[in-house]
Amino acid sequence: MYQYTDFDRQFVHLRAAQFRDQLERWQTGKLSEDEFRPLRLQNGWYVQRYAPMLRVAVPYGELSSRQLRVLARIARVYDEPEAEVYKTALATQGKLGTAKLPTHYAHFTTRQNVQYNWIPLSKSADVMDLLASVDMHGIQTSGNCIRNITSDERAGVAIDEIADPRPFAEIMRQWSTLHPEFAFLPRKFKIAISGAKEDRAATGWHDVGLHLVKNDAGDLGFRVQVGGGMGRTPIIGTVLREFLPWSQIMNYLEAVIRVYNRYGRRDNIYKARIKILVKAEGQRYIDDVEAEYKQIIEHDGAPHTVTQAELDRVSASFVPPTLATRVFRSAEETDADLRAQAADDVMFARWLARNVAPHKNPALRAVTLSFKRRLQAPGDASADQLDTAALLADRFSAGEARVTHDQNLLLPWVHAEDLHALWLAAREAGFASANVHLLTDMIACPGGDFCALANARSIPIAEAITERYQDLDELDDLGEIDLHISGCINSCGHHHSGHIGILGVDKDGKEWYQVTLGGSDGSALSGAAQPGKVVGPSFSAAEVPDVIEAVLNTYRDTREAGETFIDALRRVGIEPFKAAANGARFKVEVAA
Repeated sequence: MYQYTDFDRQFVHLRAAQFRDQLERWQTGKLSEDEFRPLRLQNGWYVQRYAPMLRVAVPYGELSSRQLRVLARIARVYDEPEAEVYKTALATQGKLGTAKLPTHYAHFTTRQNVQYNWIPLSKSADVMDLLASVDMHGIQTSGNCIRNITSDERAGVAIDEIADPRPFAEIMRQWSTLHPEFAFLPRKFKIAISGAKEDRAATGWHDVGLHLVKNDAGDLGFRVQVGGGMGRTPIIGTVLREFLPWSQIMNYLEAVIRVYNRYGRRDNIYKARIKILVKAEGQRYIDDVEAEYKQIIEHDGAPHTVTQAELDRVSASFVPPTLATRVFRSAEETDADLRAQAADDVMFARWLARNVAPHKNPALRAVTLSFKRRLQAPGDASADQLDTAALLADRFSAGEARVTHDQNLLLPWVHAEDLHALWLAAREAGFASANVHLLTDMIACPGGDFCALANARSIPIAEAITERYQDLDELDDLGEIDLHISGCINSCGHHHSGHIGILGVDKDGKEWYQVTLGGSDGSALSGAAQPGKVVGPSFSAAEVPDVIEAVLNTYRDTREAGETFIDALRRVGIEPFKAAANGARFKVEVAA
């Protein structure tokens, strides 16, 4: 993991002290609400439907056990709304028919951050001090700046890795954090970076997607995509460079963002993202970037060139951790033990198949702790669960965990011979659901239960589908399916990229849901990134589980041997699935 320097640590502590001063001036009336708003947003503090929301930055998803414990403490001590606010929220949700709203929870996001939904602003400065004590903050989690840079949760350990993307992500983080020109862009700006053959970082869906590659000569560089994004206009990024030498990535990013800053729309928030500029200008935008890049290289002296010495300096933080010495056992012996344990326990066998991934080091594995379970919203983690995750990270993974794009936690440094012990401990903690990449391992935003932007609630839909599909035999039979749920068109639940996507919409003040099929995030399972297609008019909340069941039954009826849901959908076409979805609505209406 990256180790903060004295400068990093001083900067974060000073930022926390600065925020405390701003908060106190706002509380005493020396700063107006309009003056305080951009200051709190620059530190990750939003005001949502019922209470403030804090978004904590987790660069490229890495967390230490020490940080997890502080996140747990924040949830336990501070994530508690004022009584009247909570009563109002409960009354509203009760009227809409949902369960008690969770408190003392954190929430893992699809962009590898952590959010809290109930911390009063009066306690926000205390929380910022706590975060700073473990090298954390809320900088670059809000506003029209370069946001938290995301990456593959298996970075540094994946067997298909071309190069570790984390040193580059850290260099970009340092460059963008204090870059004055890019603090007030036309709109928020998101960068994702992957270093493996499989794109597990959904790079095509980002404002800038960077994929480490090697050319025919074996040189390392980046494939650069620009202008991806979801929201009202889902677009896959345009490739600007098939190969850019790694040392020039910062100079090229400077050119990409300068041109965006110059021409991006500031008069219309819905047309302000870089994807709109790239789509509208096409080749002209590419030509302008290349001209700006040439200016930076030839006339400005290429000031952001990444030297080998700088890459080596940052890379030194990302060497594999020192692991406990073990009595030597061959890989064959370890594998034989695992096979024997799996033969004795079908649940352990399922967990090995679903939650355990191979590792660069043959003696190690990468293990996903599933936070997808009944009666808990996808991505939510209680204070106790965060503390338990920290214990598991210390005991089994050199004190490190990673937030995944799918809103789980990954332990990247697990000894293969410890897998059975980890499974037992994870099962006791409730983290051992063998459902990774299956239907119930769904992505969902907090939706209308918390977010003021949402048109509809995501959590009750996720609960209803999870409740219907509890049989692991059935889930295994259905195979790998990406189900993504968003409460509004802002697409925080990435519904566009789901094999099955669910989008909350407003119709005459009531909650309805649009269903899309055939989306992809660019992973090996899904193929090239692409948005899903709408299957028909919107459905009521009561209809959605039946619609999903009808779609999945159509898959069962049409699939060929060994065919996944997404492959069957592409082979057969959307029409049979669309007819089944609309037929499910008719059945619900008749039953009603």
